[in-house]
Amino acid sequence: MPRATLLLPPRAAFAGLALPEALAKALARADRSQCDPGRRAQLRRHFDGLPGHWPVAALTREADAGDAASGTWLRADPAWIRPDINGARLFASGEGLRLGTADAEAFLPVLRPLFGDAGMPIDAPHPSRWYLRIVPGATLPAFPDPDEALGADLGDATVEGAGDAGARRWRTLLSEAQVVLHNHPWNAHRAREGKPPVNSLWFWGGGGLPARIGTPFASVASDDALLRGLAARAGVVVRPAPEGFAMPDAGNVLLDAGRDAGADALLAQWLQPAWQAVRQDGLESLAFDFADGACFDLRAGQRWRLWRRPSRKLA
Repeated sequence: MPRATLLLPPRAAFAGLALPEALAKALARADRSQCDPGRRAQLRRHFDGLPGHWPVAALTREADAGDAASGTWLRADPAWIRPDINGARLFASGEGLRLGTADAEAFLPVLRPLFGDAGMPIDAPHPSRWYLRIVPGATLPAFPDPDEALGADLGDATVEGAGDAGARRWRTLLSEAQVVLHNHPWNAHRAREGKPPVNSLWFWGGGGLPARIGTPFASVASDDALLRGLAARAGVVVRPAPEGFAMPDAGNVLLDAGRDAGADALLAQWLQPAWQAVRQDGLESLAFDFADGACFDLRAGQRWRLWRRPSRKLA
């Protein structure tokens, strides 16, 4: 019989939302554990064989283009860096810039000679995710994830290791890229449309595909490039994320539940229908994995745990 696992946002996203009585009872009677918080920790719970340093660029490249096994990759995502009195701050990168195909086609031609001469071709199989193909065996400095740097005073954070000659080379490349992007006329076009400029790049996530990734799931449904790349490397079926819970055909399924949906929609389209599948449709078990680390394992037989008092709220 199939098992479904739902990846959900932190429980704080459900603050103030009252749970229906049946679901409140089910969660109170479920097996519960507290794991490490965060999206990366959430994904690591369901995929093994990952190195300590995640090669995000290779994994998302596999999802975007299917050719990641042929090389070493570095994300060079479009970015908006805004100066202030203390230096500069990362205001947005990648998907946060609302980029389309026309944007990538406008900016990439001025960057290709710069990075091509450095032996690192740049391309964009997805408008928001740009990639550098790195020379095999090259040593990369430490690049922080954009989520960690968003809104922070950058200083030297874009390339860590100030005394290293390799890091200085990357700073030089970044400075040259910033000049050509800052002066690009397409930014005026974006300004007229009320969109932020693309005036920098963000290097991060470098590496090659892991030799092996394992997962207990037969299929994964998600629109997240990193999760899709993990699933592809694990050799399981990868599907787009549905708009709500649907009973799996066969085997265990991992569902990325409504990452952009509000709490009401998550409750109505995911949590309640999933629990209904356990009660009536023969789903063997159901797991709710919240990004704050709270995990609930629900099964029909838990209904006899009558001594557990229901909690009407998740947060």
